[in-house]
Order: sequence, then C-alpha cells, then structure tokens
Amino acid sequence: MRRFVGLLKLVLLSFLLFVYYSAVSVAIGFSSQNAVGAVVILPIVCFLQTAVMSYPIIYSKWNGWKLILAIFLIFFGVVTFLTQIETIVFLGYLVNVVPAEEVPKFFAQGFAIAVLFSISAVVIYEKMKGSVETDIRRNNVLRSFTSKFLARMFAVAIIYVIIYILFGMFVAMPLGGEAFQEYYAGLQLPPWILPFQIVRGLIWASLAFIVLTMMVGSWRERALAVALVFSVLPASLLLLPNPYMPDQIRIAHFVEILSSNFLFGLIAAWLLKPAIENLTLNPPSNPAAESSA
Repeated sequence: MRRFVGLLKLVLLSFLLFVYYSAVSVAIGFSSQNAVGAVVILPIVCFLQTAVMSYPIIYSKWNGWKLILAIFLIFFGVVTFLTQIETIVFLGYLVNVVPAEEVPKFFAQGFAIAVLFSISAVVIYEKMKGSVETDIRRNNVLRSFTSKFLARMFAVAIIYVIIYILFGMFVAMPLGGEAFQEYYAGLQLPPWILPFQIVRGLIWASLAFIVLTMMVGSWRERALAVALVFSVLPASLLLLPNPYMPDQIRIAHFVEILSSNFLFGLIAAWLLKPAIENLTLNPPSNPAAESSA
C-alpha cells in the first residue's frame, strides 16, 4: 500500500510538471512545433525529471521552505541556469541558431517551472512540516568553509572541465559525425572559455554540496542521487525535438551529457565526502548553547 501511494504521488507530480511545462511555454510564447514531442515525449521527460528529483526529496532531512529553496536551486540550476549561461556565452557564435530574443524566455520559463515544481513536490511528499534536523549546526556550517573545503570545490570544478572536454571530443563529436562539423562550423571559442567552464564547475559543485547535505542515507545513495540529478535532468530535455538543433546533434549531446554528467556526479560526491562528513559529524563548540537555541 505504501509503495502504491508513493507511485501515485510520483505520477501526480509528473502530471503537474507536464502541465507546468505546457502552460508556462504557452504563456511565455513558446509554441510547440512538434505535436508528437509535446504529447508523447514531454510526459516521458516529466516523469524522468520527477523521478530523479523525488529521490533526494523523499530522503531529505530538510522540510518546509528550506527544502523548497533547495529543490528550486537544484532544479533551476541544472535544467536552466547552467545550460543557458553557456548559450549566452556562445550567442555571438550561434546567433543564426538561437535568436538572442529567445534567451530571456528560456530563463523565464525555467524559473517559473522550477518555482511551481519545488512547491508542488514538497507539498505532495508531505514535507512542509517535520522535525528540524539536529546534525547540521550553524556554527559548523561556517567553520566548514576552510581552505581544504574550497580546494575540494575547486578540484571538482577542474574535474568537470576535464570531463566536459573529453566527452565532447570522444563522445559527442564521433556520434555527431559530419553533422557535428557542419553545425559548429566557424565556431571559435573565446580565450576565456576555460575560466568560464571552471566557474560553471564551481556551480555544479555547489549544487552537489546541497544534494549531499540535505539527504539522509548511505553515502552511496546520496552519491547516486547527485549523479542521477546531474545527468537525467539536463539530458532528458534533449529527448524533445527542437528547432535549434538537428536530431543527430541532439542525440549525440544526449548521450554525451547523460554519460559524462553521471560520471562527474559520482566523482564530485566522492571528492566532497570528507567535507560533508566533517560538517555533519563534528560536534558543535558549545553543545549546551546549541541545544537551547
């Protein structure tokens, strides 16, 4: 019975996400140019996104508006922000592919859907109220941001750039074939592309830190949650046909992102493990004061 109720909640939240995608797209001015994609593939995308997001929500030790904010940051950050900031950077080179006036619509759409989804998810999974976690102390959070912690965050960012480059060269390019060369013909990367990707890597690391910190359970379960969120959320959108990317390029990037981000999520969790353990296990400097706060 409990599993059946859980499945009903998953289906309901998936349906709501489908409604949000459809309604917000119409409100913003995105018209679907592919009826099959809108009617058949979009529900699949919504189910996949809901399933991977439900995992950390159900096993979260946070609740209420704190959990809503965390889910919003993760969903908006992975699905929209980290993707569209790259679009902005490459806009001068892809202006014939993605019109400049469309980019604000992408952000507005992603923001609205993330807000609606995060609130709905916390309500449906009955996480609006609950006991306050006791293993995360405010003083410990501040003390955790040491040079060693920052070094690990930077290491995660560097690993991201390495994986990004390698999977682009050895997965996306071969799968895209001649279509890849034609699509990106004339693309010249700016000299500051590496620092930019490192900044993106730091944002990815921050989102991994949120997922790992908010969840209970074994370390493997939390690492798997990071890997699934990082890979399935952005890759699932590439299942949808779109007017900006040929099918062969879209599928090549789907395979690239799904595989590279899954691997990156596992590595990020492993690198951040000592920092998270130090945050959750170290006792506060004044237990009496903490318990009376």
